[in-house]
Amino acid sequence: MNKQPKLMSLSRMRDLIEPHLQQMLKSLFINNELAIIHGDHSIFRIVQQQQPPFIINDHRMGVIMKGEIHASFNLVEKHVKAGTLMFIGPGSIINPIEISDDLEVYGFGLSPDFPMPFAPGQLPAAFNGQVRDFQLPASEADIATALQIIDTLWHVVHQHDYNRALVSSLVAAQMHHYDSLFRRYADQQQGLKSHEQTIFDRFIYLINQHAVQEHHMAFYASKMCLTERYLGTVVRQASGITAKEWIDRALVTRIKVELRHTDKTVAQISDEMNFPNPSFFSKYFRRLTGMTPLEFRE
Repeated sequence: MNKQPKLMSLSRMRDLIEPHLQQMLKSLFINNELAIIHGDHSIFRIVQQQQPPFIINDHRMGVIMKGEIHASFNLVEKHVKAGTLMFIGPGSIINPIEISDDLEVYGFGLSPDFPMPFAPGQLPAAFNGQVRDFQLPASEADIATALQIIDTLWHVVHQHDYNRALVSSLVAAQMHHYDSLFRRYADQQQGLKSHEQTIFDRFIYLINQHAVQEHHMAFYASKMCLTERYLGTVVRQASGITAKEWIDRALVTRIKVELRHTDKTVAQISDEMNFPNPSFFSKYFRRLTGMTPLEFRE
């Protein structure tokens, strides 16, 4: 039986840090459904050593208080600095590139088993799947509110009796706080965005959703009710990279995850990713990476 992709889940992270857990308890809490980082940065170093990119299958929210992270979030490279609120959602592909030595993060991750404090369909808009990740520059007051919630959550989980209902309520408060800031920031950015940038953002969203199965421009142009030529022109003007290159980036990133973290055969991956045959798949991968799938796996 084939193994499922080795996601960078909370349980996987717990296994990785187990040898170091006693030294990290002053700034890290983790159980089966929740992880809290309280000023720690060493966990990111440990994770970075595990051959990225990684797939995230849960909700993660944090505040960068010091230092910075250079990483690819769902294909888009970003430098995230102190004073930023971050969210990474289920299905995200993350590739950490560089982490500063003085990084200091406060935040939490929720496993798929966490009792979400919302009725089905009632998640705040920022977390309902419309976006997979966001990074928000925040005011001192907004950061102080986020930190106060995290500090309270940290205090509650260390009480003798683990109050699950209270933990859930504090998570809800933080999600509402982030959602409010996300909507405000999105409204501000929408007023500043050009029509071309809006098209580009929509294109990136679509390839993150569909590139595993849909490899051709025609699909995305049709989804956006645009001609292929116009879409290609806009994407290149907005990013300096062709639309086909963006599709290839998304597809190759996912192929690498499958090759590195599963025992699926090349033929199985080829079939699952909608290639006509394994030979075509191998030639495609080699053309873009300089290696065959088996060479990359080894």
